[in-house]
Amino acid sequence: MTTLLRPPGPKGKPLVGSLLDFFHDMLGFLSKVAHEYGDIVYFGLGPRKAFLLNHPDFIKDVLVTHHRNFLKSRALERSKLVLGNGLLSSEGDLHLRQRRLIQPVFHHMRITTYGEVMVNYASRIGEQWEEETTVDMHEEMMRLTLAIVGKTLFDADVESEANEIGKALTEVITQFPRLLFPLSELLDNIPLPKNIRFNKARQRLDTTIYRMIEERRDGGKDRGDLLSMLLLAQDEEGDRIGMTDLQVRDEAMTLFLAGHETTANALTWTWYLLSQYPGVEKRLHEELDTVLGGRLPTLEDLELLSYTRMVLTEAMRLYPPAWVVVRRARNDYEVGGYVVPAGADILMSQYIIHRDPRYYPDPVRFYPERWIPEQQASRPPFAYFPFGGGPRRCIGESFAWMEGILVIATLAAKWKMSLVPGHRVELQPSITLRPKYGMRMTLERR
Repeated sequence: MTTLLRPPGPKGKPLVGSLLDFFHDMLGFLSKVAHEYGDIVYFGLGPRKAFLLNHPDFIKDVLVTHHRNFLKSRALERSKLVLGNGLLSSEGDLHLRQRRLIQPVFHHMRITTYGEVMVNYASRIGEQWEEETTVDMHEEMMRLTLAIVGKTLFDADVESEANEIGKALTEVITQFPRLLFPLSELLDNIPLPKNIRFNKARQRLDTTIYRMIEERRDGGKDRGDLLSMLLLAQDEEGDRIGMTDLQVRDEAMTLFLAGHETTANALTWTWYLLSQYPGVEKRLHEELDTVLGGRLPTLEDLELLSYTRMVLTEAMRLYPPAWVVVRRARNDYEVGGYVVPAGADILMSQYIIHRDPRYYPDPVRFYPERWIPEQQASRPPFAYFPFGGGPRRCIGESFAWMEGILVIATLAAKWKMSLVPGHRVELQPSITLRPKYGMRMTLERR
């Protein structure tokens, strides 16, 4: 029989609940309450009710089995300030329509043509590096993945703008958490310094996207990429009006940002972890030397680079680029003997689940061998969900895996990266899980 008792959780403070504690240290707060209260935790975030689910079965039920009972979170509603009504933030029929439209871009046969671009761009950035120099590896990976997504999905060269776009992105992402505070919408149109910087950064990103749209329209050619498909869809709409420039912009912006920000973070954390675990790095180098023999990797090498894949998999376990998924209940929802009331938020954190010792003994250790098939099969599917799950699972997952493995193989075959002594490594959980102070590393040619 269903009980209406509230799950255990921190008491919080009058009116604000756990809001201040949560925003002061989101990862620390969620880790602490998960450890103290178990698989279902309740806490208040100002006027909002929040439930943290810490069991793979519960997460599967929300994302897959009962997905129709849930909407996207307030965070993604607020993300429309940047992403508009794109694939990540849209709901219902619009989301289904847009996903069907974009899906062919990520079809297996199509993304295989992207592999050469990924390797060439990675090789090019490696050729620009110099022995014994120090770089911010996060900036380098942002620059690289930005160039790759620009070329593969939009057939555009954005390398020359990478620094400006990177700064604009950082401004948007670092300010995003403040947009989640209750009633923050009331401050959106007030000319506060932070709002001015945020709006300038958003306009800078818009400039790039709209320029690509305009250039493609003027060219009038179907290049077979995402942008061509979006523009072509305008002409095929029944009302002959189709997608407006704004709708094309929203989808392009979503994939432009999501398609490089997350991968850049995954790669950055991979280089950091390899620098901290020389035994893992040595085994990775041995595989690359054996498989590649000094040449650049190709798509045919992907299946042979099994340890390289395990390295990336384990890096995304410890530092998942998407560190939390939030859903809002449409109707009352029963889970684990408790009822989540309609309108409440359910949080499911990859960061928390991926470090749960029930599924990962010695959880903070970087140990790629966890991902040999036998060990992987012993864990519940949603003990690992870096790309989400269900109908809203990341549409670019196969693209991201291919890019990550090929970039690691290309660069690690020729370079070794060492963390600069004393560099402060700290997590910045915003839209994605970034290194707060970048990742200063010294380059050593192998």
